[in-house]
Amino acid sequence: MRAAGHFVRDRIDEKTGCPVYSLYGSFRHPTAKMLENLDILIFDMQDIGSRAYTYITTMAYCMQAAAEHDIPFLLLDRPNPLGGTLIEGPMLEKRFESFIGVYPIPYIYGMTIGELALYFNSEFNINCDCHVVPMQNWQRSMIFKETGLPWVPTSPHVPNPETAFYLAALGCLGELQVVNEGVGYTMPFELIGASFINAESFAADLNNIDLAGVRFRPVHYSPYYTDWKSKSLQGVQMHILNFKEFRPMRTQIAIMLLLRKQYPDSFQFKPERIGMFEKAIGTDRVQPMIEEGRNLDFIYQDLQAFMSSFLETRDQYLLY
Repeated sequence: MRAAGHFVRDRIDEKTGCPVYSLYGSFRHPTAKMLENLDILIFDMQDIGSRAYTYITTMAYCMQAAAEHDIPFLLLDRPNPLGGTLIEGPMLEKRFESFIGVYPIPYIYGMTIGELALYFNSEFNINCDCHVVPMQNWQRSMIFKETGLPWVPTSPHVPNPETAFYLAALGCLGELQVVNEGVGYTMPFELIGASFINAESFAADLNNIDLAGVRFRPVHYSPYYTDWKSKSLQGVQMHILNFKEFRPMRTQIAIMLLLRKQYPDSFQFKPERIGMFEKAIGTDRVQPMIEEGRNLDFIYQDLQAFMSSFLETRDQYLLY
């Protein structure tokens, strides 16, 4: 099992003898050598619909390289597993740009990867010769399981399309490495566990918040790998009952607020991890509001308030 950021080497494909160049190794941008003698650069990857995932950054880097070397860029569009209408969470602030967030868009952006490519190309002046092959019969209201298409795991910890919703709800929290988010066990991003949590009271208090589309069940478990291996943890399993009502970022903020309220000595924003958390969530406004115990509605509205420019320009790039 490879961890996030694992070094991937170049290789030669055994069946065709063609070189396979890694963009998760020595280089993250396609080089002149990689693009040598290419007539066109084709991008065909399944996104997961939330910003803190490197595939859309790799797409942007490929578009930049295509523009630099005057090669047409062709993208084969894929469904957004979260659907095409959910837009939520903070805009990425420029000082937190990184490999897990290259351009200022909301945490959950409600666009297909093809629409996002058109948005990136124009709004951020990549200006490559970009072409998108659209899907047939996809509608914005569709989540992935409604398409009838098979799901090929985008990474080991996204085994099914529903995982994209769970990852959107716990991915930033996981960067703090204060609680386990199910990675290392059989349900990645569906669990919240730690040795300091009382499963029954934590589940009851989360359910009392009455978050839309989700309920929580107390669990006790022990991960099989990662730094949490063989540790006895307790916490909750998150059950999404209505994917179209569920709000991942609102849920994530509610969970952090409750952890801070119930376990203030244990749930801390570690200095050595806060940088990765802020890159993932895209802002440094969350930590102080959580530590101050601000109201859930206040924090959520604060994070949503900065996306007006995105909403104004997004519509002109929608294909469906």
